[in-house]
Amino acid sequence: MMIGTALAAASLAATASPAYAQAGTEAGEEAALQARLEARADDVIAVIKGEKPADEVFAPAFLAQVSPEQFAQISQQMTSQFGAAMGVETVEPVNASTAKITLRFEKALASGPLGLQAQAPFLIETLLLQDFQQLDDGPDKIDADIAALSGSTAAWFGPLDGEAIYSYGDPARPYALGSAFKLYVLAALSRAVGEGRLAWDDVVPLDAKSFPSGIMQTWPSGTPVTLQTAAILMISISDNTATDLVMRTVGRDAVEAEMRASGHAGGGKTLPFLTTREMFSIKAGDMGEAYAAANEAQRRAMLETLDSDELTRKRVMEVFTSGTPVLIEDIEWFASMRDEVGLMRLIADLPEDTARRIMSVNTALSEAEREGWSYVGYKGGSEAGVRNLSWLLRDGDGRWYMLAISQMDPASEIDTTALLMIAKRILTLKE
Repeated sequence: MMIGTALAAASLAATASPAYAQAGTEAGEEAALQARLEARADDVIAVIKGEKPADEVFAPAFLAQVSPEQFAQISQQMTSQFGAAMGVETVEPVNASTAKITLRFEKALASGPLGLQAQAPFLIETLLLQDFQQLDDGPDKIDADIAALSGSTAAWFGPLDGEAIYSYGDPARPYALGSAFKLYVLAALSRAVGEGRLAWDDVVPLDAKSFPSGIMQTWPSGTPVTLQTAAILMISISDNTATDLVMRTVGRDAVEAEMRASGHAGGGKTLPFLTTREMFSIKAGDMGEAYAAANEAQRRAMLETLDSDELTRKRVMEVFTSGTPVLIEDIEWFASMRDEVGLMRLIADLPEDTARRIMSVNTALSEAEREGWSYVGYKGGSEAGVRNLSWLLRDGDGRWYMLAISQMDPASEIDTTALLMIAKRILTLKE
């Protein structure tokens, strides 16, 4: 019972087509199964087009995870990106209750598994459209779709040692990274391990907590955690408490040194490099405007007086789940596309590959989208008005690439799904 970001991911459709075969199945039963699956695939199109209510097509268990309102929103995102839903292209049964379906939109084919209840009325329990094949797409159309996004956007895709395959916006303009800043923390930890100052299996106590995202904020204080475990949680599920634990262990100075080593253009408003709890405390507390107006030296002095213990989870949730951007042009972690290229080059050059393996735990790409790449690593970041999606990739010849896209809108929230669709379309531009 899944639908969501993967439903609206723009990518090449998988070409493997599992065949349906079941000994002893009569031709009439096969025909009835095919008809039932095709009818439900047609129903999906009808719901997307608003011609049929979702509760007549989807099982209660599905709707418990994806409400009719959410499905309508996702449908709108897909049709705004790919044009109107035209109809069902193919239905390929896998077994008695599931099939791989391909739906046709004006600009793309969308494929993925469809699963039905085992008994009548055979409502849909599973729908995961995870592979998208653009029809007649290209840089000009991607440019137009990026230009239609709110706020400002920059994107860059190409080899780390060469010219961009695709670029949009000013590659020197800094954009807020959200949690993608955690790649600098990961790089600093990897360097400390490589120099023998720390080890991946060093155990540190959970001595302070941040706020979600993540799970470690719910763990008992004092829980022993290896640095590798904390790093995996920091990158794969963007755990903020894990991030702060790693930052305290390697030191703020080490993370800032990693920024300089990557060729980051001066640090600017990123310095001092904040922990996640510091970021929450400043923006949700009373210091925000003053901190935003301060220079680096003044900011460092202000951090010495910051009392984050007074910050309550309720207050953080009020501020950061409101959908209203808060000082995103002044208080964040910032990097331009050029800065990100330098960061990815630094990570690609690490002599030991643990950091890269950690980045590959959650790639945000389907198996079909990863085809042709010998390595895919990923980290994204967000807060209200901020989105960043960044990949480190290596092709079959061993050449390293980066795909990154950033969007900022100080006036409103950003549609993650639309940005992810565009990023995956950019990825298909490599010949």
